[in-house]
Amino acid sequence: MNSSGTTASAELGLRLVVPDRTAVPLVARLDYTADDPYAIKVAFHTGEDEPVEWIFARELLTVGIVRAAGDGDVRVWPETGSGERTVNIALSSPFGQAQFDAEVSPLAEFLHRTYEIVPAGQEGDYVDLDSEIERHLQP
Repeated sequence: MNSSGTTASAELGLRLVVPDRTAVPLVARLDYTADDPYAIKVAFHTGEDEPVEWIFARELLTVGIVRAAGDGDVRVWPETGSGERTVNIALSSPFGQAQFDAEVSPLAEFLHRTYEIVPAGQEGDYVDLDSEIERHLQP
């Protein structure tokens, strides 16, 4: 896991859950920056030239470790079975659906680092809302 004062990144081993087949292992890169304190960018390396990127709410991933969270395009929930603690991530888009599982420990470690960078409840201190609104209103 890499981190500096305002950013953190990590590689996370995932398993793509394929119905009636063995799960397919893959790697995702997680990136967090204080410049966008509510979000975590996840780049799924699927073997194609370019990774598939999704943006997750940091809180969604945090809550999803302990109980089901999200609806619609992104859902996260803990695995209730025995053995290693895992978390499930289900993604849905007009192009298809995918479900992954990952070990909780490395994800929780990465999330912990993001909260060291920007503590929960202090995200608004890192966003200049006036400049963001102005940026979106400019032609």
